[in-house]
Amino acid sequence: MRLAVTGTPGTGKTTATDLLEREYGIDVVHCNELIENEGISTGVDTDRDSAIVDLDALESRLADREDCVLDSHLAHHLPADRVAVLRCDPEDLEDRLLERGEPEAKARENAESEALDVILAEAVDRHGREAVYEIDTTDREPGAVADEIHAVRQGTRDPSAGTVDFVGYLA
Repeated sequence: MRLAVTGTPGTGKTTATDLLEREYGIDVVHCNELIENEGISTGVDTDRDSAIVDLDALESRLADREDCVLDSHLAHHLPADRVAVLRCDPEDLEDRLLERGEPEAKARENAESEALDVILAEAVDRHGREAVYEIDTTDREPGAVADEIHAVRQGTRDPSAGTVDFVGYLA
């Protein structure tokens, strides 16, 4: 079972997947570390100060990792049996990103992306509604989020694409 855990930066992916690794002994691949350590990029987007990831190279590098959890805001672009999309209220998300030192413009862009369901839409487009599970991390402890992800992996949670709505942030 390959589970992709994805979401806008700041939704809590790495915190929750670190707990999955420690509490449940699940093999977690932190794709962003892999991208950085193995140079799996085609350059830098200077406007966003981020790597331009070679998704084909990343997919090739992960070809032998079948029973694992993929952690990245790009994980939904990779082959997976199920996709957990972590969501967070855009105002809280913007605050989280600013607290960790992101520039205001980047934090706002990510908050708007969250309100517009960008990653959710991409995940549904690639994997289908029946394979996508939204998890709202707003005001939730990381352990509770990790438990929800574990339930997705175990197949004890129903798919839930389209259940979280933050479009009011844009008003």
